[in-house]
Amino acid sequence: MNTYTAQATHIDDRVPLRAPLLFAVVALLGFGLIYSLAGTALGRVAFPWQATGSLIERDGHAVGSQLIAQPFADEAYIQPRPSAANYDPMAAAGSNMARTNPDLRKRIAEVTAVVAEREGIALAQVPAELATQSGGGLDPHLSPRAAQVQAARVARVRGLDSAQVEQLIVANTEAPQFGLLGEPRVNVLKLNLALDAAR
Repeated sequence: MNTYTAQATHIDDRVPLRAPLLFAVVALLGFGLIYSLAGTALGRVAFPWQATGSLIERDGHAVGSQLIAQPFADEAYIQPRPSAANYDPMAAAGSNMARTNPDLRKRIAEVTAVVAEREGIALAQVPAELATQSGGGLDPHLSPRAAQVQAARVARVRGLDSAQVEQLIVANTEAPQFGLLGEPRVNVLKLNLALDAAR
């Protein structure tokens, strides 16, 4: 009687490892590999352009993404918003400075002065977005107004009529999403490509 009880207790105390280990392997392969591969494959089939980065091509070569800002050094181009990440997608971030931070105020004042001089406009006419960084530092859009204040410079450098540049800005202005969400906006890369095509 005592021997039987001891054996039964010994058997009950053993922890079966086969089932949890099998579940761990299945979960790892299922959720870590198969689910990821299936999601990627479905995305490429359903949304092939978006799944590969929403890349914009010119002459068969990718020149950038519709979703990520990039710098334009030449004065012949519409300039994007400043970037706290230096336009690096791997370092996307804002400055995290409070509006009361003296360093932020100083930087905004300096950038505003640079933009005003570059565009030949008064300090008060500089749109705030041309002197401030977006939250992620990679906003590819400007408001139509921020693009318009750059039209005269771009027209002068390119030898175009200002009205032609302004028409291209209007033609490349996107409406709010679904007609409700957000504000009208201009994708800087698309507009600059349109300017190149207008030469």
